[in-house]
Amino acid sequence: MASRITCEVADGAPVTVLRLAGTLDLTTTREAYGVLDRCLSAQPDALVVDLSGLRVEDPLAVSVFAAAARRAAGWPVVPMVLCAPGPTADSLTDSTACRVVPMRGSCDEATRVAGASAVPRLRVRLEPVAAACRRARELVVDACARWNLPEAVGPASVVLSELVGNVVRHAGTPMQVTVTLRRPWLHLAVVDGSSTPARPGRSGHRDEGGRGLLLVRELTDRWGSAPAGDGKAVWATLPAN
Repeated sequence: MASRITCEVADGAPVTVLRLAGTLDLTTTREAYGVLDRCLSAQPDALVVDLSGLRVEDPLAVSVFAAAARRAAGWPVVPMVLCAPGPTADSLTDSTACRVVPMRGSCDEATRVAGASAVPRLRVRLEPVAAACRRARELVVDACARWNLPEAVGPASVVLSELVGNVVRHAGTPMQVTVTLRRPWLHLAVVDGSSTPARPGRSGHRDEGGRGLLLVRELTDRWGSAPAGDGKAVWATLPAN
């Protein structure tokens, strides 16, 4: 019988703990990644992945945790720490891929490390109406005032307004807008209910619209579109000077 992965999530502030149990091999890595992805998509401030109940059958399979950590770094910007006692820790230590993910031997210690790395966020839920763009700009102004980032107000306001406007024009669903500070970057993200990936348009010289994501690309260091639940997240990263 194929081995399976079970999970238990303990939501806490500011750290969420995900406990994985079962057998990890090349068959169950997709299942494990799916569990990690769902947990990260909820945008906790920080995440501890407790592997004390996990048995590693194939050393190559532990790279799933490095893949999840790389995904979390772009969006949803969630610091991730592994709790891996005993033999599981040996498998992770031997993996070059997993050396980029912080690891501790106890859940308490991992939670302390994750809590110290938790990132500040501001969130707002918006409806797909024209006033949503104005509310997004107000969120940027509030965030930059709290975090003393006056030079980021202008470009971040334009970028987030374009991301929200893209949802209003194309997805037409309620959205969650998040501004996150993880120095040296300011991260902007909009999660909507449409699974259609966001792509830059191909506007002609005389077209009045269709250039929003092209503008986002020019004003940001990085941007991207990623699945999030039944919809997608469109995110962008700017310097937090």
